[in-house]
Amino acid sequence: MSVFERYLTLWVALCIVAGVALGHFLPGVFHAIGALEIAKVNMPVAALIWMMIVPMLMKIDFAALKEVGRHWRGIGVTLFVNWAVKPFSMALLGWFFVGHLFRPWLPADQIDSYIAGLILLAAAPCTAMVFVWSSLTKGEPHFTLSQVALNDAIMIVAFAPIVGLLLGLSAITVPWDTLFLSVVLYIVVPVIVAQLARRRLLASGGDATLSRALAAIGPMSLLALLATLVLLFGFQGEQIIRQPAIIAMLAVPILIQVYFNSALAYALNRISGEAHCVAGPSALIGASNFFELAVAAAISLFGFDSGAALATVVGVLIEVPVMLSVCWIVNRSKDWYERGALRKTSIAPADLS
Repeated sequence: MSVFERYLTLWVALCIVAGVALGHFLPGVFHAIGALEIAKVNMPVAALIWMMIVPMLMKIDFAALKEVGRHWRGIGVTLFVNWAVKPFSMALLGWFFVGHLFRPWLPADQIDSYIAGLILLAAAPCTAMVFVWSSLTKGEPHFTLSQVALNDAIMIVAFAPIVGLLLGLSAITVPWDTLFLSVVLYIVVPVIVAQLARRRLLASGGDATLSRALAAIGPMSLLALLATLVLLFGFQGEQIIRQPAIIAMLAVPILIQVYFNSALAYALNRISGEAHCVAGPSALIGASNFFELAVAAAISLFGFDSGAALATVVGVLIEVPVMLSVCWIVNRSKDWYERGALRKTSIAPADLS
């Protein structure tokens, strides 16, 4: 992990301060940027989102999908947590904390929007950042790559239906045309562009050329993310100044969701007898989020100044420290995990007899 990535939370915090200040002193500039829309798509933000997503997707090798059978138990656990548990558990947490427990202290007109943002955050499993978390836990690289490639393929067809279902269950109006447009703009097209660029780089100079290109454009991805955050907080500034505790309240369900889903994936892998080098990245993939997509979809569906956009940005704010803490837990618990695996191995012959 680079120094820039390691201190992402600090840069996000600085973007909050800068965005709030600029939004207060230069409101006309932000409203002018917000008005640059075509078919409900804000063009400056669309450009920034592409700059964020495409470099990350270039790291994904979809040829790794042929490897999914090598660690079928870990793959099965991660898919179960990512698609059958995570979005629904986040919706429940959102309904409980935002819709009920914290309702008296939140703006009444933004309650549904906050819940929608939490759902968007949980419906998109993490992609490129998982490679960082996996390396910190000495995860099996082929498993991590194949799992991420599989998640990205599933996300193309599953993101919109799951989000639409959960928003509908939350009595939130689903703008289906905008939702499908977001999927096309921020998943399908970037995947195609990234894979074409990846293929061309590999053809021109192999892995070395691809690695140099990714190293050169990698910082651009994070800078685009930070620029997007400045815009978001420029629009959200007045609300945050009035009620700064909103960020802390939105962080509660996100934190619970991360630790719950990572613990569930970790425990299910141990029960199934999967190796620790697979269980670690499985837990991390099951816990983290593709926050770039969530931010883009929230802006497209609900706008810059919506509670949904703010909720997804809170996910960005806490992503690095909370995922580093999950890495620490996975590493420190390795002996405990492997004692369980050894016990299963020792009783297997007796079971067969």
